[in-house]
Amino acid sequence: MRSDLIKTGPDRAPARAMLRATGLQDSDITKPLVAVVHTWSNVSPCNLNLRDLAEHVSAGIRAAGGTPIEFNTIAVTDGIAMGTPGMRASLISREVITDSIELAVDGHCLDAMVVLCGCDKTIPAAAMAMARLNIPAVALYGGSIAHGNHNNHPITIQQVFEAVGAHGAGKIDDAELAAVEKDACPGAGACGGQFTANTMAMVLQTLGLSPMGFNDIPATHPAKAHAAFRCGELVMDCLREQRKPLDILNQTAFRNAARMVAATAGSTNAVLHLLAISREADVPWTIEDFEPASAHTPVIADLLPGGRYTAVELFGAGGSARVAQELIAANMLEDSPTVTGRTLFEECAAAPRAEQQDVVHPVSQPLKPRGGYSILYGNLAPEGCILKLAGKGATHFEGRARVFESEEQAFAAVQAGTLTKGDVIVIRNEGPAGGPGMREMLGVTAALIGRGLGDDVALITDGRFSGATHGFMVGHIAPEAVRGGPIALLHEGDRIVIDAQSRTISTDADLATRRASWQPPAPKVTRGALAKYAQLVGSASEGATTHPSTNAPKQPITTQPVTSGIDAGVTA
Repeated sequence: MRSDLIKTGPDRAPARAMLRATGLQDSDITKPLVAVVHTWSNVSPCNLNLRDLAEHVSAGIRAAGGTPIEFNTIAVTDGIAMGTPGMRASLISREVITDSIELAVDGHCLDAMVVLCGCDKTIPAAAMAMARLNIPAVALYGGSIAHGNHNNHPITIQQVFEAVGAHGAGKIDDAELAAVEKDACPGAGACGGQFTANTMAMVLQTLGLSPMGFNDIPATHPAKAHAAFRCGELVMDCLREQRKPLDILNQTAFRNAARMVAATAGSTNAVLHLLAISREADVPWTIEDFEPASAHTPVIADLLPGGRYTAVELFGAGGSARVAQELIAANMLEDSPTVTGRTLFEECAAAPRAEQQDVVHPVSQPLKPRGGYSILYGNLAPEGCILKLAGKGATHFEGRARVFESEEQAFAAVQAGTLTKGDVIVIRNEGPAGGPGMREMLGVTAALIGRGLGDDVALITDGRFSGATHGFMVGHIAPEAVRGGPIALLHEGDRIVIDAQSRTISTDADLATRRASWQPPAPKVTRGALAKYAQLVGSASEGATTHPSTNAPKQPITTQPVTSGIDAGVTA
Protein backbone atom coordinates (compact mmCIF):
# COMPACT_ATOMS: atom_id res chain seq x y z
CA MET A 1 0.00 0.00 0.00
CA ARG A 2 1.10 3.58 -0.63
CA SER A 3 0.39 4.36 3.00
CA ASP A 4 3.04 1.86 4.14
CA LEU A 5 5.52 4.64 3.41
CA ILE A 6 4.20 6.64 6.36
CA LYS A 7 3.11 3.93 8.78
CA THR A 8 5.25 0.78 8.48
CA GLY A 9 8.52 -0.06 10.20
CA PRO A 10 10.50 1.28 13.19
CA ASP A 11 11.39 4.51 11.39
CA ARG A 12 7.72 5.47 11.13
CA ALA A 13 7.07 5.44 14.88
CA PRO A 14 6.71 9.26 14.99
CA ALA A 15 4.08 9.19 12.24
CA ARG A 16 2.18 6.40 13.99
CA ALA A 17 2.30 8.37 17.22
CA MET A 18 0.62 11.32 15.52
CA LEU A 19 -1.98 9.07 13.90
CA ARG A 20 -2.80 7.63 17.33
CA ALA A 21 -3.33 11.15 18.63
CA THR A 22 -6.25 11.46 16.21
CA GLY A 23 -7.93 8.44 17.77
CA LEU A 24 -6.71 5.69 15.45
CA GLN A 25 -5.86 2.31 16.89
CA ASP A 26 -3.30 -0.26 15.67
CA SER A 27 -6.04 -2.05 13.73
CA ASP A 28 -7.01 1.21 11.99
CA ILE A 29 -3.44 2.07 11.05
CA THR A 30 -2.74 -1.31 9.47
CA LYS A 31 -5.72 -0.95 7.11
CA PRO A 32 -5.68 1.04 3.84
CA LEU A 33 -5.88 4.77 4.54
CA VAL A 34 -8.53 6.33 2.31
CA ALA A 35 -8.96 10.08 1.84
CA VAL A 36 -12.44 11.52 2.16
CA VAL A 37 -12.03 14.95 0.59
CA HIS A 38 -14.87 17.44 0.49
CA THR A 39 -15.53 21.08 -0.22
CA TRP A 40 -17.91 21.69 2.68
CA SER A 41 -18.70 25.30 3.49
CA ASN A 42 -21.62 27.00 5.18
CA VAL A 43 -21.35 30.13 3.03
CA SER A 44 -23.94 28.80 0.57
CA PRO A 45 -26.33 25.88 0.04
CA CYS A 46 -24.18 24.29 -2.67
CA ASN A 47 -21.75 22.47 -0.38
CA LEU A 48 -23.77 22.59 2.82
CA ASN A 49 -24.49 18.87 3.07
CA LEU A 50 -21.04 17.52 2.22
CA ARG A 51 -19.75 17.15 5.77
CA ASP A 52 -22.78 15.02 6.62
CA LEU A 53 -22.25 12.94 3.47
CA ALA A 54 -18.61 12.49 4.45
CA GLU A 55 -19.76 10.68 7.58
CA HIS A 56 -21.69 8.20 5.46
CA VAL A 57 -18.77 7.76 3.07
CA SER A 58 -16.49 7.11 6.02
CA ALA A 59 -18.90 4.52 7.39
CA GLY A 60 -18.87 2.74 4.03
CA ILE A 61 -15.06 2.74 3.96
CA ARG A 62 -14.89 1.26 7.47
CA ALA A 63 -17.49 -1.38 6.61
CA ALA A 64 -15.41 -2.43 3.61
CA GLY A 65 -12.15 -2.68 5.55
CA GLY A 66 -10.53 0.73 5.23
CA THR A 67 -9.71 3.68 7.47
CA PRO A 68 -11.10 7.04 6.35
CA ILE A 69 -8.93 10.15 6.58
CA GLU A 70 -10.98 13.32 6.15
CA PHE A 71 -9.83 16.57 4.52
CA ASN A 72 -11.63 19.80 3.69
CA THR A 73 -10.70 22.12 0.85
CA ILE A 74 -12.09 25.43 -0.36
CA ALA A 75 -15.11 26.44 -2.41
CA VAL A 76 -16.05 29.72 -4.07
CA THR A 77 -19.77 30.16 -4.61
CA ASP A 78 -20.58 31.66 -8.00
CA GLY A 79 -24.10 32.69 -7.08
CA ILE A 80 -22.75 34.91 -4.30
CA ALA A 81 -19.61 36.15 -6.07
CA MET A 82 -21.40 36.83 -9.37
CA GLY A 83 -21.13 40.42 -10.59
CA THR A 84 -18.43 41.36 -8.07
CA PRO A 85 -14.61 41.32 -8.08
CA GLY A 86 -14.93 38.14 -6.00
CA MET A 87 -16.06 36.27 -9.11
CA ARG A 88 -12.47 36.41 -10.33
CA ALA A 89 -11.68 33.81 -7.67
CA SER A 90 -14.17 31.25 -9.00
CA LEU A 91 -12.36 29.64 -11.93
CA ILE A 92 -9.03 30.05 -10.13
CA SER A 93 -10.48 28.02 -7.25
CA ARG A 94 -10.75 25.03 -9.61
CA GLU A 95 -6.96 24.97 -9.87
CA VAL A 96 -6.48 25.55 -6.13
CA ILE A 97 -8.89 22.77 -5.18
CA THR A 98 -7.17 20.37 -7.58
CA ASP A 99 -3.77 21.32 -6.22
CA SER A 100 -4.88 21.04 -2.61
CA ILE A 101 -6.33 17.56 -3.11
CA GLU A 102 -3.10 16.47 -4.76
CA LEU A 103 -0.96 17.89 -1.96
CA ALA A 104 -3.04 16.53 0.91
CA VAL A 105 -3.43 13.03 -0.55
CA ASP A 106 0.11 12.68 -1.91
CA GLY A 107 1.58 14.39 1.12
CA HIS A 108 0.20 11.62 3.32
CA CYS A 109 0.71 8.77 0.83
CA LEU A 110 -2.94 7.77 1.04
CA ASP A 111 -4.11 4.67 -0.78
CA ALA A 112 -7.39 5.80 -2.36
CA MET A 113 -9.90 8.61 -2.13
CA VAL A 114 -13.52 9.67 -2.36
CA VAL A 115 -14.08 13.28 -3.42
CA LEU A 116 -17.33 14.97 -2.43
CA CYS A 117 -18.13 18.05 -4.50
CA GLY A 118 -21.03 20.44 -4.55
CA CYS A 119 -20.85 23.35 -6.99
CA ASP A 120 -19.48 24.63 -10.23
CA LYS A 121 -15.69 24.48 -9.87
CA THR A 122 -15.49 21.83 -7.18
CA ILE A 123 -16.87 19.21 -9.57
CA PRO A 124 -14.31 19.53 -12.39
CA ALA A 125 -11.62 19.96 -9.73
CA ALA A 126 -12.59 16.55 -8.34
CA ALA A 127 -12.15 14.97 -11.77
CA MET A 128 -8.89 16.81 -12.41
CA ALA A 129 -7.44 15.65 -9.10
CA MET A 130 -8.56 12.07 -9.74
CA ALA A 131 -6.84 12.07 -13.13
CA ARG A 132 -3.70 13.73 -11.81
CA LEU A 133 -3.23 11.40 -8.84
CA ASN A 134 -4.51 8.28 -10.64
CA ILE A 135 -5.14 6.29 -7.48
CA PRO A 136 -8.36 4.31 -6.91
CA ALA A 137 -11.00 7.01 -6.51
CA VAL A 138 -14.72 7.79 -6.66
CA ALA A 139 -16.45 11.17 -6.99
CA LEU A 140 -19.88 12.00 -5.55
CA TYR A 141 -21.83 15.20 -6.16
CA GLY A 142 -23.76 16.52 -3.17
CA GLY A 143 -26.89 16.97 -5.25
CA SER A 144 -29.23 19.60 -6.61
CA ILE A 145 -31.23 21.98 -4.48
CA ALA A 146 -34.99 21.59 -4.52
CA HIS A 147 -36.68 24.33 -6.52
CA GLY A 148 -38.28 27.21 -4.67
CA ASN A 149 -41.91 28.16 -4.92
CA HIS A 150 -43.13 31.67 -5.71
CA ASN A 151 -46.81 32.40 -6.15
CA ASN A 152 -47.38 28.66 -6.68
CA HIS A 153 -44.76 28.52 -9.44
CA PRO A 154 -41.40 26.73 -9.15
CA ILE A 155 -38.40 29.05 -9.34
CA THR A 156 -34.63 28.82 -9.10
CA ILE A 157 -31.77 31.26 -8.59
CA GLN A 158 -32.03 32.00 -12.33
CA GLN A 159 -35.31 33.83 -11.73
CA VAL A 160 -33.72 35.94 -8.99
CA PHE A 161 -31.02 37.18 -11.35
CA GLU A 162 -33.65 37.91 -14.00
CA ALA A 163 -35.81 39.69 -11.43
CA VAL A 164 -32.92 42.11 -10.85
CA GLY A 165 -33.17 43.12 -14.51
CA ALA A 166 -36.95 43.40 -14.31
CA HIS A 167 -36.60 45.56 -11.19
CA GLY A 168 -34.09 47.82 -12.95
CA ALA A 169 -36.54 48.22 -15.82
CA GLY A 170 -39.35 49.14 -13.42
CA LYS A 171 -41.34 46.02 -14.23
CA ILE A 172 -41.45 44.84 -10.60
CA ASP A 173 -41.21 46.75 -7.33
CA ASP A 174 -38.99 46.32 -4.28
CA ALA A 175 -41.50 44.07 -2.52
CA GLU A 176 -41.75 41.64 -5.44
CA LEU A 177 -37.95 41.47 -5.82
CA ALA A 178 -37.64 40.72 -2.10
CA ALA A 179 -40.30 38.01 -2.34
CA VAL A 180 -38.55 36.32 -5.26
CA GLU A 181 -35.26 36.49 -3.36
CA LYS A 182 -36.76 34.86 -0.26
CA ASP A 183 -38.61 32.11 -2.14
CA ALA A 184 -35.90 30.88 -4.51
CA CYS A 185 -33.55 28.75 -2.40
CA PRO A 186 -35.23 26.45 0.14
CA GLY A 187 -32.18 24.58 1.51
CA ALA A 188 -29.06 22.57 0.75
CA GLY A 189 -27.94 21.75 -2.77
CA ALA A 190 -26.50 23.37 -5.89
CA CYS A 191 -28.50 25.50 -8.33
CA GLY A 192 -31.35 23.45 -9.74
CA GLY A 193 -31.38 23.92 -13.51
CA GLN A 194 -29.07 22.33 -16.06
CA PHE A 195 -26.58 24.97 -15.07
CA THR A 196 -22.89 24.28 -14.56
CA ALA A 197 -23.15 22.18 -11.39
CA ASN A 198 -25.77 19.76 -12.66
CA THR A 199 -24.19 19.67 -16.11
CA MET A 200 -20.83 18.71 -14.62
CA ALA A 201 -22.44 16.22 -12.23
CA MET A 202 -23.90 14.49 -15.30
CA VAL A 203 -20.49 14.69 -16.98
CA LEU A 204 -18.82 12.88 -14.06
CA GLN A 205 -21.32 10.03 -14.35
CA THR A 206 -20.88 9.85 -18.12
CA LEU A 207 -17.10 9.87 -17.86
CA GLY A 208 -17.44 6.97 -15.43
CA LEU A 209 -15.90 8.71 -12.40
CA SER A 210 -19.19 8.66 -10.44
CA PRO A 211 -21.65 5.75 -10.31
CA MET A 212 -24.50 6.33 -12.74
CA GLY A 213 -27.51 7.78 -10.91
CA PHE A 214 -25.76 8.70 -7.67
CA ASN A 215 -25.16 12.33 -8.65
CA ASP A 216 -28.77 12.74 -9.77
CA ILE A 217 -30.15 12.22 -6.26
CA PRO A 218 -31.11 15.67 -4.88
CA ALA A 219 -29.21 16.98 -1.88
CA THR A 220 -32.02 16.57 0.64
CA HIS A 221 -33.38 13.25 -0.69
CA PRO A 222 -33.16 10.40 1.85
CA ALA A 223 -31.37 8.19 -0.70
CA LYS A 224 -28.35 10.49 -0.78
CA ALA A 225 -26.93 9.13 2.46
CA HIS A 226 -27.04 5.56 1.17
CA ALA A 227 -25.34 6.64 -2.07
CA ALA A 228 -22.53 8.15 0.01
CA PHE A 229 -22.17 4.93 2.03
CA ARG A 230 -22.01 2.91 -1.21
CA CYS A 231 -19.26 5.21 -2.54
CA GLY A 232 -17.25 4.37 0.57
CA GLU A 233 -17.69 0.67 -0.12
CA LEU A 234 -17.03 1.14 -3.83
CA VAL A 235 -13.69 2.90 -3.39
CA MET A 236 -12.46 -0.09 -1.39
CA ASP A 237 -13.52 -2.35 -4.26
CA CYS A 238 -11.58 -0.07 -6.64
CA LEU A 239 -8.56 -0.37 -4.36
CA ARG A 240 -8.72 -4.16 -4.27
CA GLU A 241 -9.13 -4.35 -8.04
CA GLN A 242 -6.66 -1.49 -8.66
CA ARG A 243 -9.26 0.22 -10.83
CA LYS A 244 -8.00 3.75 -11.44
CA PRO A 245 -9.25 6.93 -13.18
CA LEU A 246 -6.89 6.66 -16.13
CA ASP A 247 -8.29 3.20 -16.83
CA ILE A 248 -11.64 4.93 -17.37
CA LEU A 249 -10.84 8.29 -18.96
CA ASN A 250 -10.38 7.93 -22.71
CA GLN A 251 -11.54 9.68 -25.87
CA THR A 252 -14.73 7.62 -25.95
CA ALA A 253 -15.67 8.83 -22.48
CA PHE A 254 -15.06 12.44 -23.49
CA ARG A 255 -17.13 12.06 -26.67
CA ASN A 256 -19.97 10.62 -24.63
CA ALA A 257 -19.78 13.45 -22.11
CA ALA A 258 -19.86 16.08 -24.86
CA ARG A 259 -22.96 14.47 -26.35
CA MET A 260 -24.73 14.35 -22.99
CA VAL A 261 -24.02 18.05 -22.50
CA ALA A 262 -25.40 18.77 -25.97
CA ALA A 263 -28.50 16.63 -25.46
CA THR A 264 -29.41 18.50 -22.28
CA ALA A 265 -28.48 22.00 -23.56
CA GLY A 266 -26.06 22.08 -20.66
CA SER A 267 -23.66 24.76 -19.53
CA THR A 268 -20.98 25.95 -21.97
CA ASN A 269 -18.63 25.81 -18.98
CA ALA A 270 -18.55 22.06 -19.62
CA VAL A 271 -16.37 22.78 -22.66
CA LEU A 272 -13.85 24.60 -20.49
CA HIS A 273 -13.89 21.92 -17.79
CA LEU A 274 -13.73 18.90 -20.07
CA LEU A 275 -10.72 20.42 -21.80
CA ALA A 276 -9.10 20.88 -18.39
CA ILE A 277 -9.87 17.30 -17.32
CA SER A 278 -8.51 15.95 -20.60
CA ARG A 279 -5.22 17.78 -20.00
CA GLU A 280 -4.85 16.14 -16.60
CA ALA A 281 -5.70 12.74 -18.07
CA ASP A 282 -3.39 13.28 -21.05
CA VAL A 283 -6.26 12.42 -23.41
CA PRO A 284 -6.05 14.14 -26.81
CA TRP A 285 -9.05 16.47 -26.92
CA THR A 286 -9.59 19.90 -28.48
CA ILE A 287 -12.24 22.57 -28.54
CA GLU A 288 -13.15 21.49 -32.07
CA ASP A 289 -14.03 18.00 -30.81
CA PHE A 290 -17.13 19.50 -29.19
CA GLU A 291 -18.64 20.63 -32.49
CA PRO A 292 -19.60 17.22 -33.94
CA ALA A 293 -21.06 16.24 -30.57
CA SER A 294 -23.37 19.25 -30.59
CA ALA A 295 -24.06 19.33 -34.33
CA HIS A 296 -25.21 15.70 -34.43
CA THR A 297 -26.98 15.43 -31.07
CA PRO A 298 -30.47 16.85 -30.63
CA VAL A 299 -31.66 18.47 -27.41
CA ILE A 300 -33.93 15.91 -25.76
CA ALA A 301 -34.07 17.11 -22.13
CA ASP A 302 -36.49 19.92 -21.28
CA LEU A 303 -34.37 21.64 -18.64
CA LEU A 304 -33.71 25.17 -17.44
CA PRO A 305 -32.38 27.64 -18.44
CA GLY A 306 -34.00 27.24 -21.86
CA GLY A 307 -36.56 24.61 -20.87
CA ARG A 308 -39.14 24.02 -18.16
CA TYR A 309 -37.76 21.61 -15.58
CA THR A 310 -35.07 21.37 -12.91
CA ALA A 311 -32.74 18.57 -11.88
CA VAL A 312 -35.30 17.42 -9.32
CA GLU A 313 -37.79 16.59 -12.07
CA LEU A 314 -35.02 14.99 -14.13
CA PHE A 315 -34.24 12.72 -11.18
CA GLY A 316 -37.88 11.70 -11.03
CA ALA A 317 -37.81 10.97 -14.76
CA GLY A 318 -34.85 8.61 -14.45
CA GLY A 319 -31.97 11.06 -14.27
CA SER A 320 -28.85 11.01 -16.41
CA ALA A 321 -29.40 7.34 -17.17
CA ARG A 322 -32.69 8.17 -18.91
CA VAL A 323 -30.93 10.70 -21.16
CA ALA A 324 -28.20 8.15 -21.88
CA GLN A 325 -30.74 5.39 -22.56
CA GLU A 326 -32.37 7.51 -25.27
CA LEU A 327 -29.01 8.33 -26.85
CA ILE A 328 -27.88 4.70 -26.66
CA ALA A 329 -31.08 3.61 -28.40
CA ALA A 330 -30.22 6.02 -31.22
CA ASN A 331 -26.59 4.81 -31.43
CA MET A 332 -25.34 8.19 -30.22
CA LEU A 333 -23.20 6.93 -27.34
CA GLU A 334 -20.34 4.42 -27.23
CA ASP A 335 -19.73 1.92 -24.47
CA SER A 336 -16.94 2.70 -22.03
CA PRO A 337 -15.72 1.54 -18.59
CA THR A 338 -16.85 3.08 -15.31
CA VAL A 339 -15.73 3.24 -11.71
CA THR A 340 -18.17 0.49 -10.73
CA GLY A 341 -16.45 -2.15 -12.87
CA ARG A 342 -19.47 -2.29 -15.14
CA THR A 343 -19.59 -0.47 -18.47
CA LEU A 344 -21.66 2.64 -19.16
CA PHE A 345 -24.15 0.62 -21.17
CA GLU A 346 -24.48 -1.95 -18.38
CA GLU A 347 -25.08 0.79 -15.83
CA CYS A 348 -27.73 2.42 -17.99
CA ALA A 349 -29.43 -0.90 -18.78
CA ALA A 350 -29.75 -1.58 -15.06
CA ALA A 351 -31.30 1.83 -14.32
CA PRO A 352 -35.08 2.03 -13.90
CA ARG A 353 -37.22 3.79 -16.52
CA ALA A 354 -40.06 6.08 -15.51
CA GLU A 355 -43.02 5.38 -17.77
CA GLN A 356 -44.90 8.64 -17.18
CA GLN A 357 -42.55 11.57 -17.60
CA ASP A 358 -42.23 14.62 -19.84
CA VAL A 359 -38.67 15.72 -19.09
CA VAL A 360 -36.65 13.52 -21.44
CA HIS A 361 -37.86 13.00 -25.00
CA PRO A 362 -36.84 10.27 -27.44
CA VAL A 363 -34.30 11.23 -30.09
CA SER A 364 -37.04 10.80 -32.70
CA GLN A 365 -39.04 13.61 -31.02
CA PRO A 366 -36.38 16.16 -29.99
CA LEU A 367 -36.98 19.58 -28.53
CA LYS A 368 -34.32 20.99 -30.87
CA PRO A 369 -32.59 19.35 -33.82
CA ARG A 370 -29.06 20.07 -32.55
CA GLY A 371 -27.23 20.52 -29.26
CA GLY A 372 -27.07 23.61 -27.14
CA TYR A 373 -23.77 25.10 -28.27
CA SER A 374 -21.55 25.63 -31.30
CA ILE A 375 -17.84 26.31 -31.73
CA LEU A 376 -17.17 29.39 -33.87
CA TYR A 377 -14.00 30.83 -35.44
CA GLY A 378 -13.19 33.92 -37.43
CA ASN A 379 -11.13 37.06 -37.40
CA LEU A 380 -12.49 37.85 -33.93
CA ALA A 381 -11.70 34.40 -32.50
CA PRO A 382 -8.83 32.65 -34.33
CA GLU A 383 -8.50 30.05 -31.53
CA GLY A 384 -12.26 29.58 -31.24
CA CYS A 385 -15.16 30.57 -29.01
CA ILE A 386 -18.51 29.16 -27.91
CA LEU A 387 -21.96 30.25 -29.05
CA LYS A 388 -24.67 29.26 -26.60
CA LEU A 389 -27.82 28.07 -28.37
CA ALA A 390 -30.09 27.78 -25.34
CA GLY A 391 -32.45 30.51 -26.49
CA LYS A 392 -35.22 30.48 -29.08
CA GLY A 393 -33.11 28.96 -31.82
CA ALA A 394 -31.70 32.03 -33.58
CA THR A 395 -28.57 31.17 -35.56
CA HIS A 396 -27.56 34.55 -37.02
CA PHE A 397 -27.03 37.98 -35.55
CA GLU A 398 -25.58 41.12 -37.11
CA GLY A 399 -25.17 44.43 -35.37
CA ARG A 400 -22.95 47.26 -34.22
CA ALA A 401 -20.49 46.88 -31.38
CA ARG A 402 -21.09 48.47 -27.99
CA VAL A 403 -17.70 48.08 -26.34
CA PHE A 404 -17.14 47.75 -22.59
CA GLU A 405 -13.86 47.16 -20.80
CA SER A 406 -15.41 45.24 -17.89
CA GLU A 407 -18.54 43.47 -16.74
CA GLU A 408 -19.38 46.35 -14.39
CA GLN A 409 -19.42 48.86 -17.25
CA ALA A 410 -21.74 46.64 -19.28
CA PHE A 411 -24.09 45.96 -16.36
CA ALA A 412 -24.39 49.70 -15.65
CA ALA A 413 -25.29 50.32 -19.28
CA VAL A 414 -27.97 47.61 -19.18
CA GLN A 415 -29.50 49.00 -16.01
CA ALA A 416 -29.37 52.53 -17.37
CA GLY A 417 -31.36 51.45 -20.41
CA THR A 418 -28.78 52.70 -22.91
CA LEU A 419 -28.64 49.47 -24.94
CA THR A 420 -31.06 48.99 -27.79
CA LYS A 421 -32.28 46.34 -30.19
CA GLY A 422 -29.57 45.24 -32.61
CA ASP A 423 -26.59 46.01 -30.36
CA VAL A 424 -23.70 43.57 -30.02
CA ILE A 425 -22.43 44.03 -26.48
CA VAL A 426 -18.67 43.48 -26.31
CA ILE A 427 -17.21 42.79 -22.86
CA ARG A 428 -13.44 42.38 -22.97
CA ASN A 429 -10.49 42.13 -20.60
CA GLU A 430 -12.45 39.51 -18.65
CA GLY A 431 -10.53 36.46 -19.94
CA PRO A 432 -8.49 33.96 -17.92
CA ALA A 433 -5.45 36.25 -17.69
CA GLY A 434 -7.14 39.60 -18.24
CA GLY A 435 -9.89 39.22 -15.66
CA PRO A 436 -7.99 37.62 -14.16
CA GLY A 437 -10.16 34.57 -13.63
CA MET A 438 -12.62 34.69 -16.54
CA ARG A 439 -15.69 35.88 -14.67
CA GLU A 440 -19.16 34.67 -15.60
CA MET A 441 -21.55 37.27 -16.96
CA LEU A 442 -24.84 36.07 -15.50
CA GLY A 443 -25.55 39.45 -13.95
CA VAL A 444 -25.45 41.11 -17.36
CA THR A 445 -27.20 38.37 -19.33
CA ALA A 446 -29.96 37.94 -16.74
CA ALA A 447 -30.50 41.69 -16.59
CA LEU A 448 -30.92 41.71 -20.38
CA ILE A 449 -33.53 38.96 -20.11
CA GLY A 450 -35.26 40.83 -17.29
CA ARG A 451 -35.45 43.98 -19.40
CA GLY A 452 -36.91 42.06 -22.34
CA LEU A 453 -33.83 42.36 -24.55
CA GLY A 454 -32.77 38.71 -24.51
CA ASP A 455 -33.75 38.05 -28.12
CA ASP A 456 -32.88 41.50 -29.47
CA VAL A 457 -29.20 41.91 -28.60
CA ALA A 458 -26.11 39.72 -28.73
CA LEU A 459 -23.22 39.61 -26.29
CA ILE A 460 -19.65 38.55 -26.97
CA THR A 461 -16.86 38.27 -24.41
CA ASP A 462 -13.51 36.74 -23.62
CA GLY A 463 -15.09 35.89 -20.27
CA ARG A 464 -17.66 33.18 -19.81
CA PHE A 465 -21.30 32.58 -18.92
CA SER A 466 -23.17 30.93 -16.12
CA GLY A 467 -25.03 27.76 -17.00
CA ALA A 468 -28.16 29.80 -16.19
CA THR A 469 -27.49 32.12 -19.14
CA HIS A 470 -29.69 32.03 -22.20
CA GLY A 471 -30.00 34.31 -25.20
CA PHE A 472 -27.62 34.95 -28.13
CA MET A 473 -24.34 34.81 -26.24
CA VAL A 474 -20.75 34.11 -27.36
CA GLY A 475 -18.10 33.45 -24.73
CA HIS A 476 -14.56 32.12 -24.30
CA ILE A 477 -13.30 34.23 -27.23
CA ALA A 478 -9.67 33.28 -27.76
CA PRO A 479 -7.12 34.69 -27.82
CA GLU A 480 -8.34 37.01 -25.09
CA ALA A 481 -8.02 40.79 -25.23
CA VAL A 482 -5.20 41.21 -22.71
CA ARG A 483 -3.02 38.88 -24.79
CA GLY A 484 -3.64 40.74 -28.00
CA GLY A 485 -6.70 38.88 -29.25
CA PRO A 486 -8.68 40.65 -31.99
CA ILE A 487 -11.50 41.46 -29.55
CA ALA A 488 -9.07 44.00 -28.05
CA LEU A 489 -9.07 45.92 -31.35
CA LEU A 490 -12.81 46.47 -31.71
CA HIS A 491 -14.17 50.02 -31.63
CA GLU A 492 -17.61 51.32 -30.79
CA GLY A 493 -19.88 50.92 -33.83
CA ASP A 494 -17.88 48.23 -35.63
CA ARG A 495 -20.06 45.82 -37.58
CA ILE A 496 -20.04 42.30 -36.12
CA VAL A 497 -21.56 39.21 -37.73
CA ILE A 498 -22.21 36.03 -35.76
CA ASP A 499 -23.39 33.06 -37.80
CA ALA A 500 -23.96 29.58 -36.40
CA GLN A 501 -24.50 28.04 -39.82
CA SER A 502 -21.07 29.00 -41.15
CA ARG A 503 -19.61 28.84 -37.62
CA THR A 504 -18.09 32.29 -37.87
CA ILE A 505 -17.73 35.44 -35.79
CA SER A 506 -16.21 38.27 -37.75
CA THR A 507 -15.95 41.98 -38.39
CA ASP A 508 -15.07 44.01 -41.47
CA ALA A 509 -13.15 46.55 -39.36
CA ASP A 510 -9.48 47.12 -40.25
CA LEU A 511 -8.00 45.25 -37.31
CA ALA A 512 -4.54 44.94 -38.85
CA THR A 513 -4.06 48.71 -38.94
CA ARG A 514 -5.27 49.09 -35.38
CA ARG A 515 -2.88 46.43 -34.11
CA ALA A 516 0.12 48.63 -34.85
CA SER A 517 -0.89 51.04 -32.09
CA TRP A 518 -2.33 48.55 -29.59
CA GLN A 519 -0.72 48.23 -26.18
CA PRO A 520 -1.70 45.63 -23.54
CA PRO A 521 -3.47 47.08 -20.52
CA ALA A 522 -1.74 47.15 -17.16
CA PRO A 523 -2.44 44.09 -14.98
CA LYS A 524 -5.47 44.51 -12.73
CA VAL A 525 -3.83 42.49 -9.96
CA THR A 526 -0.12 42.39 -9.16
CA ARG A 527 0.08 40.15 -6.10
CA GLY A 528 -1.46 37.04 -4.60
CA ALA A 529 -3.22 34.07 -6.13
CA LEU A 530 -4.94 36.05 -8.89
CA ALA A 531 -1.65 37.53 -10.13
CA LYS A 532 0.01 34.13 -10.05
CA TYR A 533 -2.85 32.62 -12.06
CA ALA A 534 -2.73 35.45 -14.62
CA GLN A 535 0.92 34.67 -15.28
CA LEU A 536 0.47 30.90 -15.52
CA VAL A 537 -2.94 30.37 -17.15
CA GLY A 538 -3.31 29.13 -20.70
CA SER A 539 -5.94 29.96 -23.30
CA ALA A 540 -9.65 29.33 -22.79
CA SER A 541 -9.43 27.19 -25.93
CA GLU A 542 -7.17 24.87 -23.89
CA GLY A 543 -9.37 24.84 -20.76
CA ALA A 544 -7.88 27.90 -19.00
CA THR A 545 -5.69 25.73 -16.79
CA THR A 546 -2.27 26.20 -15.27
CA HIS A 547 -1.25 22.81 -16.64
CA PRO A 548 2.17 23.10 -18.35
CA SER A 549 0.80 21.71 -21.63
CA THR A 550 -1.49 24.76 -22.02
CA ASN A 551 1.35 27.24 -21.98
CA ALA A 552 3.22 26.30 -25.15
CA PRO A 553 4.13 29.28 -27.36
CA LYS A 554 1.19 30.37 -29.50
CA GLN A 555 1.28 31.11 -33.21
CA PRO A 556 1.15 34.82 -34.13
CA ILE A 557 -2.39 36.16 -34.07
CA THR A 558 -3.99 36.68 -37.45
CA THR A 559 -6.59 39.33 -38.15
CA GLN A 560 -7.47 38.08 -41.63
CA PRO A 561 -11.14 37.15 -42.14
CA VAL A 562 -11.87 33.43 -42.21
CA THR A 563 -14.97 31.47 -43.09
CA SER A 564 -14.66 28.34 -40.98
CA GLY A 565 -12.70 26.53 -38.32
CA ILE A 566 -10.74 24.72 -41.02
CA ASP A 567 -9.76 28.06 -42.57
CA ALA A 568 -8.62 29.19 -39.13
CA GLY A 569 -6.13 26.35 -39.04
CA VAL A 570 -8.17 24.15 -36.73
CA THR A 571 -8.59 20.49 -37.55
CA ALA A 572 -11.40 18.33 -36.31
